[in-house]
Amino acid sequence: MNPNQAKPSQPTNWLLIILLAAFGVAAILTAYLTFVAVRDFVLSWSLTSLPGVAVSQGGAPVVTPGGPPVVADAQTPLQPVGYPTPMPWDGASRVTVLVMGLDYRDWLAGEGAPRTDTMVLLTLDPLTRTAGILSIPRDLWVNIPGGFKHGRINTAYSLGEAYKVPGGGPALAMATVEELLGVPVDYYALVDFSAFIRFIDEIGGVKLDITEPIKVDPLGDNNTRTLKPGRQTLTGELALAYARARKTEGGDFDRAQRQQQVILAIRNQMLRPGMLPSLIAKAPILYQEISAGVKTNLTLEQVIRLAWLAQQIEDEDIKRGVIAPPDQVLLVKSPEGDDVLKPIKDKIRALRDQVFFNKEKISPAAANLSPVELVQAEAPRLRVLNGTTQPGLAARTMEYLQMQGIAVSETGNADQVYANTTILDYSGKPYTLRYLVELMKISPNHIFSRFDPAAAVDVVLVLGEDWAASNPMP
Repeated sequence: MNPNQAKPSQPTNWLLIILLAAFGVAAILTAYLTFVAVRDFVLSWSLTSLPGVAVSQGGAPVVTPGGPPVVADAQTPLQPVGYPTPMPWDGASRVTVLVMGLDYRDWLAGEGAPRTDTMVLLTLDPLTRTAGILSIPRDLWVNIPGGFKHGRINTAYSLGEAYKVPGGGPALAMATVEELLGVPVDYYALVDFSAFIRFIDEIGGVKLDITEPIKVDPLGDNNTRTLKPGRQTLTGELALAYARARKTEGGDFDRAQRQQQVILAIRNQMLRPGMLPSLIAKAPILYQEISAGVKTNLTLEQVIRLAWLAQQIEDEDIKRGVIAPPDQVLLVKSPEGDDVLKPIKDKIRALRDQVFFNKEKISPAAANLSPVELVQAEAPRLRVLNGTTQPGLAARTMEYLQMQGIAVSETGNADQVYANTTILDYSGKPYTLRYLVELMKISPNHIFSRFDPAAAVDVVLVLGEDWAASNPMP
């Protein structure tokens, strides 16, 4: 088998993954927590684990003042042994979750580990109470780490499974997305699509505004139908078919927009008045559906904390984006002659910033902090390099920044002369970048993402001749 060989695309079977890892999981787990808080119910019911996964039975919920109840000992991730280790989360840092849907027709065809037919990166920022949804097209032609070279991004999971790389398919898919987008991917979620229909029906369907007639094909034979324009409530079967439909003018890119539309429709349905009591009554069934169909390196406690956060985010603070032509990708041919999408990395990362970083929104806590205090809270490791012909400029700038309250880890000389002051961002420190840009009048065109989790510093500030010629330093 050629590890870089691209496989033909096949129809999507995917949607429950989005539901569970995004906003649907918030209401379900909140319902579950409320359910287990009732003693009689707790005595008569226990958690259902995935095959091969020891899910803690837990204890009574621990309620912290002002926060969500947390089940004791709920530290086991819902994933097979050997997959990516769950990372600790402090409850205040930005979280990213790669949500993947697998094409199980690959299994049925005897082709080994399936490809991902859907990849969506979700982000939640506790500090600003914002969220983002970024859809990644499956035909994106990218570098797949680990010696696999270039291939369709939807083959990363399959290669990780087939070649038994450390952490399996999820780890290789996460690493591939990290390299593409230049942001860390903290967690992943894989969910069996088949439970989606049952779940949507349990919550009474989802309300969608359909803008034009669309032909959908529910699972099964000879049941194709056309949905008419207008606001309507779709059953689970129709919601899944609507999200899977790709025979529209925009193809996969239209489909990505519909996926996001369904995500938010699920969220709105589950958070409407009166839904929580209904979910409480159905909590055992719903949790069984989740535990039977979800693989994730999020622990139950982490999901609960994220769920609590997700419910506090307003609709207008959920940004959406789809990587699509002509802005972020080019339609090209692979070396084998297949149609693929060549990424325009700078444009993709600009879209990432629009979706992930809400520059207009800061949290109530952050609103009471000065720009310097926000930088100090991020605790960046900052390196200042002299990219000018003026000796000693890096040392003087370090002293100047320290006078402002900004710590500098180290200084040095750049490998060349820079006309413009430049920022290299290795780990994503938005408040630090914003402060430096405003203080030093740095053009956004000279900010570059160089994501590297192993980097010795978070941000490198390369001083240019523009700073040497005009600066406020004494």
